[in-house]
Amino acid sequence: MQTIIDKIRAGERISVAEGLRLAAEADLHTLGFLANGIRRRLHPEPVVTYVIDRNINYTDICVSGCKFCAFYKAPETGEGRVLSFEELGRKIEETKALGGTQILLQGGLHPELPLDFYEQMLRFIKGYGIHVHGFSPPEIQHFAALSGLPVQAVLERLIDAGLDSIPGGGAEILADRVRERISPRKCNAEAWLEVMECAHNLGLRTTATMMFGHLETTEEMFEHLERLRDLQDRTGGFTAFIPWPFQPGNTALDHIRPASGYRYLRTLALSRIFLDNFANVQASWVTQGPKIAQLSLFFGANDFGSTMIEENVVAAAGVSFRLSEEEIRSLVESAGFQARQRLMDYRLVEEEGRGG
Repeated sequence: MQTIIDKIRAGERISVAEGLRLAAEADLHTLGFLANGIRRRLHPEPVVTYVIDRNINYTDICVSGCKFCAFYKAPETGEGRVLSFEELGRKIEETKALGGTQILLQGGLHPELPLDFYEQMLRFIKGYGIHVHGFSPPEIQHFAALSGLPVQAVLERLIDAGLDSIPGGGAEILADRVRERISPRKCNAEAWLEVMECAHNLGLRTTATMMFGHLETTEEMFEHLERLRDLQDRTGGFTAFIPWPFQPGNTALDHIRPASGYRYLRTLALSRIFLDNFANVQASWVTQGPKIAQLSLFFGANDFGSTMIEENVVAAAGVSFRLSEEEIRSLVESAGFQARQRLMDYRLVEEEGRGG
């Protein structure tokens, strides 16, 4: 263990085997100490960033039927809907009025909407002059399957229509044993990684996520982290990593106990330690609440994520933390850091442009 700790403190990369040893034997204090050291080495200034955006789910109709999701509506129920462009426009105007710089655009895997619908939606949103962080890899793979086009061609068309970056949703755990059990109709791990590598090669920046605390083993969690680290070695296209715990309420997996704050902080720290080629790690206040999110700033996180003007998927599972920009800034500053608004690529928004 001491050899592993010494490697980490020296800034050296650890192996999966060493990560597993650390997960099995290191106490919370040790993990926090090591993760915080890496965070301070990468970000020596006492700055914690955040972004003002809105998570717009353009449809809740979805054929995937993931066991961990409480948000989707199966097409045959007739209960789901697709947002009108009028509703989209109103949500975007509200976001911009609150100082928002981007729209996080995601939706269910709708069985009938053609690719040109998404192109029209992108062009409509870009008419408001706002960054579109949209369409997770399972959505891109779904568009490709419906249109009969390869992933690269789909991405090129979406980029031409205004897509600016891609969120890391749909990763869950990048181990096919787990995916076959919780989301058998969603793209496999290789397909998720294919979208991200193709996007990076086309010049799009993306984020990466990990949903833990359900059916995965520790070994499968590290398989997920290793696959992300390997892709980042090849492309450098990921801007940030966001680990968040599964929320079981109102899902087909509601018998699983939600991960504790203790487990969240351990997983966050292990992720920061292992992902040595990721510049930024986000706290998950949406699932953990403000106090654990504050603690996460000492367990490897350097970013507070989004103000989440609107969030529907986690809320559908019965978790409904809400924070305004002022509350985020207060939490960050009371933890001893400077709060700074950022863009998707982590450039800081100039203070004079904040509108007070």
